[in-house]
Amino acid sequence: QYRTVLVPVVKSPGLPKLPGKSLSFIYFAPDDENPEIHQPVVLELTPSPEMTYRTLPGTSNEMNVLGIVIFSATIGLLLGKMGERGKPLVNVCQCLNEAVMKIVSMAVWYFPFGIVFLIAGKILEMEDPSVTGQKLGLYVITVVSGLAIHGLILLPLLFVLITRKNPFAFIQGILQALLIALATSSSSATLPITLKCLLENNGLDRRVARFVLPVGATINMDGTALYEAVAAIFIAQVNEYDLDLGQIITIRACLTAPPASIGAAGIPQAGLVTMVIVLTSVGLPTEDITLIVAVDWALDRFRTMTNVLGDALAAGIIAHVCQKDF
Repeated sequence: QYRTVLVPVVKSPGLPKLPGKSLSFIYFAPDDENPEIHQPVVLELTPSPEMTYRTLPGTSNEMNVLGIVIFSATIGLLLGKMGERGKPLVNVCQCLNEAVMKIVSMAVWYFPFGIVFLIAGKILEMEDPSVTGQKLGLYVITVVSGLAIHGLILLPLLFVLITRKNPFAFIQGILQALLIALATSSSSATLPITLKCLLENNGLDRRVARFVLPVGATINMDGTALYEAVAAIFIAQVNEYDLDLGQIITIRACLTAPPASIGAAGIPQAGLVTMVIVLTSVGLPTEDITLIVAVDWALDRFRTMTNVLGDALAAGIIAHVCQKDF
């Protein structure tokens, strides 16, 4: 884990040192009551020091969330390979997950009140809310632009290189699923519509579609991974933290944001929950998530569209690669 530490640096102007002479000036002034007694008086010639800050990389003393994620993923893979012997522990984890989800579903009813006070408190702490508002606007533009480049350029380009087919004709067949994703902001709720579009409009093999889409709705959160990386860098810039190369790699290059996005549920605004993992891994303040809550409801819809588009194109690619086996 990494943490950016602000270290105060005192800048005091230097005075030229004369050989054989001291820079301390002490004068003796006579006492008003007894002129024979002289009181020492020290003249402060140096102005008050100027305080600046510089950042130093350090280690976080908090819980290593990234290590827990990697450990949990490893345990899950091993339990799956153990078969019947690992099934009891898998059942315990599933029951625990269901219990936690029920607790969260009850707490969701109180979220609007808490979010209002969190945002209000954050605004009161700002020295200049207008500057933060401008940064938030640029953050929204950056996220939407990144999702557009990924969904309209990179994913279709990958589809063309592998299948040698027109990707936009394929995308036209799943427009209904993309609109449902935009409306519901839930990849799980969009799953039946996506499956229907691929089978009826694009003519995909039923076995491929039924296998790829549920898996993709669970672990293929490319839009969420892009969003979490940009959000972490935005929060660092708001707090005037300078992220070094190692921290940026930790966020983006398959170490934090992608694993955290895989753990996100296919429900609206689930990325906010996994954002805590990303921020903690690089030592950024998790309470600053409240800065992006106000606009996350809109960005979540575009993230979901990107996730659904990625799932559908992945199903098309796999169907093309495996068509000789059917």
